[in-house]
Amino acid sequence: MIRFIIRCVIAATSLFFTIALFYTGSWGWGIMMILFLVIVGFTFFRDERMVLALNAMRTGDTDKAKVQINKITAPQFLPKKQHAYVLFLQAVLGTQDLGFAKSEELLRKAISMGLRTDQDRAVARMHLSGICAQTGRKTEALTLLNEAKKLDDNGMMKDQINQMKKQMQVVPSKNQMRMAQMQKGRQKTPRKR
Repeated sequence: MIRFIIRCVIAATSLFFTIALFYTGSWGWGIMMILFLVIVGFTFFRDERMVLALNAMRTGDTDKAKVQINKITAPQFLPKKQHAYVLFLQAVLGTQDLGFAKSEELLRKAISMGLRTDQDRAVARMHLSGICAQTGRKTEALTLLNEAKKLDDNGMMKDQINQMKKQMQVVPSKNQMRMAQMQKGRQKTPRKR
């Protein structure tokens, strides 16, 4: 919130100085201030930490991306699409730390808010499918994988989707998982002699 207020103050003062420079006849400095004003205005629509996190993800440095995403403390003040990407990256990068339930909640919220590209929507559904498979919801996981396959127009994730489908064939269903847990709990006690 403080960063947003500082941004507003900087934008207002730069707008004031731009108008003052044009009014006094300093056209060259006025044009330079317009360029500065455009850069400041760009930060209202693109959070710099979000840009750094996405760049780190593209280069494969997930630790750096996770640090940048965790520095965004109030994503609800970002535009809707950026808020969706923050939730998406938090869920994907922090599945081990957050747990399956919280990651699934964040992914579903990011999908409902709307991710920009079909590729990102496909990745989100594929991760959500993996979470569903881990928690024993095999039919929902297969449905999500089929949706991800439809969204993957370029075929970039074809191998991962096929590999996940093969793994789903050996994943036990929710009922089988429940039966295995019940069998563990019913261990026979040795007879007393």
